Amino acid sequence: MGEAHYLEHEVHGWAARDCSGVLSPFKFSRRATGPRDVTFKVLYCGICHSDLHQIRNEWQNSKYPMVPGHEFVGIVTEIGPEVHQHKVGDHVGVGCMVGSCQNCDSCAKGAEQYCECMTPTYNDVDQDGKPTYGGYSALMVCDERFVLQIPKSLPLDAAAPLLCAGITVYSPLRYFGMDEAGKSLGVVGLGGLGHMAVKFGKAFGMNVTVISTSPSKEEEARLILNADNFLVSKNDQQMKKAVKTLDYIIDTVSAKHELEPLLSLLKVNGKLVLVGGPEEPLQLNPFAILFGRKTVAGSTIGGIKETQDMLDFCGVHNLISTIETIPFEYVNKAMDRLAKSDVKYRFVIDVANTL
Repeated sequence: MGEAHYLEHEVHGWAARDCSGVLSPFKFSRRATGPRDVTFKVLYCGICHSDLHQIRNEWQNSKYPMVPGHEFVGIVTEIGPEVHQHKVGDHVGVGCMVGSCQNCDSCAKGAEQYCECMTPTYNDVDQDGKPTYGGYSALMVCDERFVLQIPKSLPLDAAAPLLCAGITVYSPLRYFGMDEAGKSLGVVGLGGLGHMAVKFGKAFGMNVTVISTSPSKEEEARLILNADNFLVSKNDQQMKKAVKTLDYIIDTVSAKHELEPLLSLLKVNGKLVLVGGPEEPLQLNPFAILFGRKTVAGSTIGGIKETQDMLDFCGVHNLISTIETIPFEYVNKAMDRLAKSDVKYRFVIDVANTL
């Protein structure tokens, strides 16, 4: 145990076979542990909304059979002879990517997520020419450059969603300077991404306002997540009263919605960053940003160094995702519930105990 071996790993997981999205047990092979590879036993895997889109081919790019999962964690069981960043027994995880070219401008700047040759963790082709399979499985083999260290202070189940939901909001908050203590941050949408944005905002020392279409979410926003303010976006009176009160807004909503009411909430030089991906284009009146010198930007996940920085920050501040842990047998029911936004705030599969 610990030294790399040169036989492929036979792995059990759950896969979707077609666009029905129904997941069922699936046996497949992962490559032998190579010189720069880390092999780890998967203990927990979060369920991202992207998994739902992909297993049902809603983005029209799905390849079957598909083993989803791009936020998963576990314990290192083997390392290759050239691995120096990880050791057997470490708590580690893999997020949304398992490879990049390492030569382009984006890679040089630590933004591997924008590399044109970035290899997604599943639904793509890996370096060995075989399909990439994700974390709905018992074992992972990955290039050490894309393996993250999970602080031992964090519970592994609740740390898993940090590798997607966490970094998706942390990256733009840091990159766009939307992390200044004392400033006001608006968070649009209170789901898997939104609840982490609230937690990061509070950890940064910001005044956080949750903006939602659902009045019923006010209690959880204030009492559970400690948000300072709550706005119902459909309440014209509340929205009018809040005009020019926010320095920054992070918009996590993946459904079509209007941007102008949100932009009206920003102060001069305010920033609105989109991290949700609505299927239909959003409309923007240029005058909504011309007057006030406001910025509208977008962001996906973060690079490897930035993701490790986030995990370390979470370790220091004891920040984790709020989760509902489920067995594999419940995963199809969980997908149906996720489609209805019926989860607070992230499903996490107990892989090791239920596979």
